Amino acid sequence: MASVRDLKVRIKAVSNICQITRAMEMVATTKLRRFQTRAEASGPYTREIEGLVQSLAGHVGGGGGHPLFTRREGKRTGLLIVTSDRGLCGAYNTNVLLKLRDWERSQPDRQFMRYVIGKKGMSWLSRRDIDVAGYFEDPPLEQSQFRDAGRLAQLFVKQVLANELDEVFLVYTAFKTMTTYVPTIAPFLPLGQVGDEVGADGSGDNGVAEFLLEPSPERIFDMLIPKYLESRMFNALIESLTSEYASRRVSMKNATDSASEMVGDLKRLYNRARQERITKELLEIIGGAEAVSG
Repeated sequence: MASVRDLKVRIKAVSNICQITRAMEMVATTKLRRFQTRAEASGPYTREIEGLVQSLAGHVGGGGGHPLFTRREGKRTGLLIVTSDRGLCGAYNTNVLLKLRDWERSQPDRQFMRYVIGKKGMSWLSRRDIDVAGYFEDPPLEQSQFRDAGRLAQLFVKQVLANELDEVFLVYTAFKTMTTYVPTIAPFLPLGQVGDEVGADGSGDNGVAEFLLEPSPERIFDMLIPKYLESRMFNALIESLTSEYASRRVSMKNATDSASEMVGDLKRLYNRARQERITKELLEIIGGAEAVSG
């Protein structure tokens, strides 16, 4: 058994760790609530504008030949991989990166161009000597605004229109609940799936034909596509950030609970060792007294 002095040092060290993890849990909880509010607010907007794009795509005939709806025969695939800048968030980064690895292995005929957000993702790819076409570190994900998501969306739009990429996928973590966040690989470009959902002949039951559209459905359609892509990109980023803090909150809570339990175990050992030392000292005193009196 460790000495009383060693146990006191360990109790103090674990107690300090417990205080740190509890503080980090509180910070993660506060930030989680803020980002969760933004994620929940962006979700309905994204779904509504997606519905408008779907409706207009059906009205003009499956995208009306728009280049962003044209499916390419090539296999040059762009991947925007969203991870965190910091650790201590459980398996958040590991789950999304392992899903990416497994998905890439299942697509051997594709040529991947990887773009990364987050230091953890960049470090993971670098350690495995995996090529990275772009690394976005400014601004940090936590400080990203809607306009930053818009610039990212426009970057990929330009690459697709310039035939540098045939398709783009978002690799991120979708936020469901405070305890459920799912690693997701979602298609971003081209937008052929929008026309498929409503039917290439515009037969989707979307109600657009009930309205008079000015200046024209095609013109409105061209104006909506950038807004749709921007909102979809922003929603993916904010859901990833919300999932990161949800995972960090759970991890810090588990660490705090484990540290508290460890402190309790160490205190029991300390009390036992202290009692044994006191008993031993009493026995030595009694034995010495008997020896003197004898």
